[in-house]
Amino acid sequence: MRPLRLRTGLLLAFLLPALALAATAGWFGYRGARAALVEELRRSLASQAAVAASQVNGERMLLVVPGDDSVGGRVWRNLSGFLEEVRTASGARRVFAVDREGRVRADTGRHERGTLLPGSTLPVGAELPELMQDRTELEEVWAGRPSASQVLFEGLDGQLYLRGYAPVRTSSGEVVGAVGLEGSAAFFVPLRQFALRAAAAAVVAAVVLAALALLCAAALARPLRRLMQGALRIGRGDLTTPVATGSPLLEVAVLARELEAMRAALDGRDRQLKMMLAGVAHEVRNPLGGIELFGGLLEEELAQGTPEARSHVARIQGEVAYLKRIVEDFLAYAREQRLQVAPLDARQWLSDAAAHLEGEARGRNVPLQVEAEEAGLLADAGMLTAALVNLVKNAVQASPAGHTVRVRGRREEGRYVVEVEDSGSGIPPEVQARIWEPFFTTREKGTGLGLPLARKLVEAHGGRLTLTSRPGGTVARLELPVLSAGRVPRGAA
Repeated sequence: MRPLRLRTGLLLAFLLPALALAATAGWFGYRGARAALVEELRRSLASQAAVAASQVNGERMLLVVPGDDSVGGRVWRNLSGFLEEVRTASGARRVFAVDREGRVRADTGRHERGTLLPGSTLPVGAELPELMQDRTELEEVWAGRPSASQVLFEGLDGQLYLRGYAPVRTSSGEVVGAVGLEGSAAFFVPLRQFALRAAAAAVVAAVVLAALALLCAAALARPLRRLMQGALRIGRGDLTTPVATGSPLLEVAVLARELEAMRAALDGRDRQLKMMLAGVAHEVRNPLGGIELFGGLLEEELAQGTPEARSHVARIQGEVAYLKRIVEDFLAYAREQRLQVAPLDARQWLSDAAAHLEGEARGRNVPLQVEAEEAGLLADAGMLTAALVNLVKNAVQASPAGHTVRVRGRREEGRYVVEVEDSGSGIPPEVQARIWEPFFTTREKGTGLGLPLARKLVEAHGGRLTLTSRPGGTVARLELPVLSAGRVPRGAA
């Protein structure tokens, strides 16, 4: 799983709980308010219907028969006029009276936005289809109790409505019909507006929280980033650059202070080790010079001596040369790498490095093949050549006779990549884990500083050195930044 950035983590930590809480509270609040308002509307409509039904005489309502609305019968006129008065006084959309069979006895028609909708008034004796939706509520009405529909319905004007019912009784108390009243749920308009305003407020709050999260992340990330950069520098071997310790956060300040103390301790030990290596190398170098000198004089004096004597002198000189190489490697590894950078032609660099090993490669019958694209580097030619020569030498020594060592250079995504490939037996996995350790070697006469020194020189140029090995071959991959204006490698003088 890919780790989150601090900024992203804080943003999620701030926003997700806040948005979840706001959404949950808003949803429950809206649903609760909606349910409460619907229930209040149901009670109101049922009460208004009950008041109207109490003033309707059941016997007289049953006297209204089909056709009365056409001829304008007096009982129908009185009942219709009364229902219209109720509709006007209550602001209802529609008021009607029906018998127990659901047939209309009087109907005001549907009024939306204060206007009677054409064709909405049902004639006497017609069945009211809306009653089929409220059969449960009408069962309560026939039992003598006011009721109201449970489900809101939408009118042609886009408004929501509910129906309230109340029983119409005869003088003996028998329920013979019902008065129905359709009322508008006009409160949904401000409720929806409130919901929209709440949503807008939640968006504003989310933006404010996001801004706060980013500010907090910036305040936390800045010292942590400096701390991370310091740790990375230490991990790369840069023990000279101090770790920034100033931070307003106590925990970060303590961590930075301890990391700086660790860097200083490591730097001190590293300096002591380098001084020790340099001292040992210098102490060994002085007698080596004398041995080499007197070995040369002895060779001249034994020029006419026996072959055995001359072979002994040659053996002494060979061993002295080997000791000198060890001393030079020690000194090179212990020395601070101060680069003298200058523009360097990559193709020429590869050719020069291969030329250093032509004699040894020819003696081992290992052909050298160089393929290089043109590119400009900013580098210390001597140090970079020493690193590449080391890699090519290892490849030549690992390759069987007749097998070619290939040195390839090419541009790749703003970097110059050099690959040195051999066809040897490869490096065992248990050895691969230790090849970058100083003084680790599997050769009888090896210092174990070749690869660590090559990596140190490459990294001093801002590059990267890796090695991939398998049975049948090894590839050393060297990556360097190409020449760019204003860029100077780390460690340059």
